Amino acid sequence: MNGRPLRARVASWLAVSLWASCVSLVGLGTFFAYLSGFSTGFSQYLPNLIAGTLCFSTVGALVAYKRPGNPIGWLLCATGLLEALTAFVGEYGAYALVAGSLPGGVLALWFGSWTWLAAGSVVLFAFLLFPDGRLPSPRWRAVAGLYVLVNCLSLAQFALAPGTLPETGVLGVPPVANPFGVEAVAGLSSGPVGVLSLPLAVFTGLTPFAALFVRYRRAEREEGRQQIKWVAYAVALLTGAITAVSIWPPLDGTIAGLVLFMVGFSLSIPAAIGIAILRHRLYDIDVLINRTLVYAVLTAALALLYSGGVVTLQLVLRPLTGGESQLAIVASTLAIAALFSPLRRRIQGFIDRRFYRKKYDAAQTLESFSAKLREETDLDELNGDLLSVVKETMQPAHASLWLREFDREVRP
Repeated sequence: MNGRPLRARVASWLAVSLWASCVSLVGLGTFFAYLSGFSTGFSQYLPNLIAGTLCFSTVGALVAYKRPGNPIGWLLCATGLLEALTAFVGEYGAYALVAGSLPGGVLALWFGSWTWLAAGSVVLFAFLLFPDGRLPSPRWRAVAGLYVLVNCLSLAQFALAPGTLPETGVLGVPPVANPFGVEAVAGLSSGPVGVLSLPLAVFTGLTPFAALFVRYRRAEREEGRQQIKWVAYAVALLTGAITAVSIWPPLDGTIAGLVLFMVGFSLSIPAAIGIAILRHRLYDIDVLINRTLVYAVLTAALALLYSGGVVTLQLVLRPLTGGESQLAIVASTLAIAALFSPLRRRIQGFIDRRFYRKKYDAAQTLESFSAKLREETDLDELNGDLLSVVKETMQPAHASLWLREFDREVRP
């Protein structure tokens, strides 16, 4: 007889069942995409939907299995299920319209037009409860209620908007009018409701991140701050991906754009939440943030130096060569290769001094003490130096040094 309580066993069974349902739905969606030749408007987003479904449902099922009382695991499962539904109904609806032999194609496309938006809303709501499954304080109940209300109204407005459904009328899929479109909804955007909807949407969209900031400031233990750092790092990656696509719109729908969004949302968000809640290798986030800062700044600096070097050398060599010269590209490449290591060390030192001052000072103190060990012969002086190093690096409330006296008697 299993020793686990009945409630925990039911929760575990439900988590595994939700995961299996998500996998089955994306499998069926992929099958219908194959039948349609992966040529519909939904197919270009299918890799992200598959990755998001597998990552969110797997992490959600694991968290729900390990921590059934924490609602974040169930919210992640719901996110995976919504993304799996989007993959399935989108590809099924497109194939049903193209083939003309399957029922419910229009209804499926209607579902697929808003379920992806609901998935994002559920993830943001999980941030309000992160990491223990409770709001930061009872005062946040009104904020959580407002978030749910505004997002439900936004979903309803999106789902009931009249006109052609997204991803129809292109790539062989005939245009499909919204079967539940309401003309009155179209007029809401220009009235008082439209004036209030934007600031309310911005406010509710920022509240999950405000909750994380409040928790970070109130965290009494370093472990709690490390948990929030993981999620903040994942959000920063997602923000970078969205910024890149916004600056260069042609990335949207391309392989590069899909990879950026896949890493920023489908992979990093659920992985960060799972690591933080299950407390697996929490303190690795400091190393990850440090390396990301270093190589992001290094990449930007090298790109600027390379482009500037190529342009400058082209201008200098143009009177001699009479046109574009490959020598400018070769010389700039060699210069970048030579500058890589010294520039990386300088950037690493700057970031350590600016953002990791305590660790930088501790490393400098240990390095200075190690150099003194090789030269100092006075043990009393070394004892005092050792205590000073311990106080500076570890910062204990009290430090003392006990030395054992060895018996110098010569034994037969």
